[in-house]
Amino acid sequence: MTIHRYAKSNVRQKWIERMAERLNIAIVGAGVGGLSAAVALSARGMTVTVFEGAETPREAGAGLSIPPNALILLSRTALCDELEKITTRSLGLTRRTSMGEPISPGSPTVLSYQVHRVEFLEMLLGVVKGSVRFGHRCTAVEATKSGARLTFANGAVYDADVVIGADGIHSLVQRQIGLTARPKSEGIVAYRGLVQSRKLSWGVELRGLHMWMGDGRSFICFPVSQGRLINIVAFVPTMHDMEETWSAPGDLRALAAEYESWDAPVRDLIAALEHTFRWGIYDRPPLPYWSRGHVTLLGDAAHPMVPHFGQGAAQAIEDAFALAVILEHAKRDEIPARLEAYQDLRWERTSRVQAASRLAGRFYRSVGDPAQAQRLRAWMSAAEWIFPHDAEKAALALRARSQLGGRFVGAF
Repeated sequence: MTIHRYAKSNVRQKWIERMAERLNIAIVGAGVGGLSAAVALSARGMTVTVFEGAETPREAGAGLSIPPNALILLSRTALCDELEKITTRSLGLTRRTSMGEPISPGSPTVLSYQVHRVEFLEMLLGVVKGSVRFGHRCTAVEATKSGARLTFANGAVYDADVVIGADGIHSLVQRQIGLTARPKSEGIVAYRGLVQSRKLSWGVELRGLHMWMGDGRSFICFPVSQGRLINIVAFVPTMHDMEETWSAPGDLRALAAEYESWDAPVRDLIAALEHTFRWGIYDRPPLPYWSRGHVTLLGDAAHPMVPHFGQGAAQAIEDAFALAVILEHAKRDEIPARLEAYQDLRWERTSRVQAASRLAGRFYRSVGDPAQAQRLRAWMSAAEWIFPHDAEKAALALRARSQLGGRFVGAF
């Protein structure tokens, strides 16, 4: 009996020690990047708490494309089957002129998923729901002796080994580590909205990703919610500063006027909209760094990019899985070095994707421009290195090159 009690006590003590060794991660922001990070970090044995300023889950309706470089990561998780239930699939992108004439060559034939953003976030939230605290608007991030402390508008305080700022383009965490991002307008405003497929007698023709390209404008659509809805995004020039938010109400009449002479499907889609949202498209140069001490950034907080390559969410997902690999088995005194390693691993790639996204927008709006052929080549070339990338394998390779006896060594 005594031996049995001792054995149970010993097991319990070892369990307590293992739990004490687990890193305590705080994530600010419950968007795609923050929730993806919570999934990836939890899967690698870390304790994760996500703090979201909104009182309840909320998200304006929109479609989201998940390209191959994000799909390869999500397919390795328990989310794989759930993702299949909410997606529609597309192979490549069909491009047309504003009058509907096919533009060739087409895009690379790669598989991508299209999802309703709300459904995708609900899927992620379903995995980590118990770890998400709503109604916690972060107001300060301070370094402590062994980590970082978060302070919230509701008076709550939280200490963590690592703080991840996944709080978007207006990131407070970014400012708290001494960074200022200066946005530069593209001179473009985007209108977006969702159309019920049943309103379109020709909706079957819009399976997959479709884009119309014109002088200074472009229009893209794809099905979500397993084809029940068609997501549209229209990019038009503007001389005015616009809100850098994608939930500002848009004017349907103004949108229709921008495309009044375009191909019939474009005009019909706009006519079927019940409401639209608009946001000003702004670009930013790469930040000089993402990490300081026990605090780092992820997704739009680290590398906001214009949406023309559909890589905003994908790069946030890449960040999440790479960071989980880098932090796995970390000792607390190794955290600053590991966060720098994560930053160094991801900075060059995300900076290149930012630049490629910028060039893609110029290509889409350059019909009739003598530089269009050159921009097409650059666009095709970017697709060849963006889509096949495996962020998790890249992080594992870095860890293998830098590891000895389970610890990071050398430059770390």
